[in-house]
Amino acid sequence: MIRVLIAEDHTLVREGIKQLLSMADDIEVVGEASDGDVLFAALRETACEVLLLDMTMPGPHGIEAIKRIAALPQAPRILVLTMHNETQIASRALKAGASGFATKDSEPTMLLAAIRKVAAGRRYIDPALADRMVFEMGMGDARPPHETLSEREYQIFELLVSGVSVTEIGERLSISSKTVSTHKIRLLQKLNLTTTADLVRYAFEAQLFTPGV
Repeated sequence: MIRVLIAEDHTLVREGIKQLLSMADDIEVVGEASDGDVLFAALRETACEVLLLDMTMPGPHGIEAIKRIAALPQAPRILVLTMHNETQIASRALKAGASGFATKDSEPTMLLAAIRKVAAGRRYIDPALADRMVFEMGMGDARPPHETLSEREYQIFELLVSGVSVTEIGERLSISSKTVSTHKIRLLQKLNLTTTADLVRYAFEAQLFTPGV
């Protein structure tokens, strides 16, 4: 039996996923979480093989959350389930420790297959997204500006858009506020932007992650 924990802040979506998984004889939903804090508490108390993770929940979320989860003792396999089909997000999620990446408009049978594949120790990427990732590998300078950011710059970009201050980012990442500010200046230059408000607007228009959560 594949034990699954669902981390999704939208109740209707979460209930729909639970109903779908209840139809599978080899999958059991053993827990659920509506925000990052509840998720980490649930992971401490509930053993599971697969975590279905929405990357834009309130509380700890996104790439930072994936890294923290992957570092846990007996960490579950992480299958990201998101509205965003951005190849850069998928690539960074997989590099951070996720085992799979699926979009919420996937066919129900594909989601079940993804859970089984990830539980078996393999990787899963939404087929349409995988095709785009292969295509974009050869695009060179045609890539969108955010794909030129380093891993650290992208991490700080995500935290700034989520409303985290420079000081708090430094504390979370164990680096100085001056270093955070330096990264911020560089990522603003790479994106040809000026302010944090510009970053929020860019993230919203590019559908990278949900600002302010």
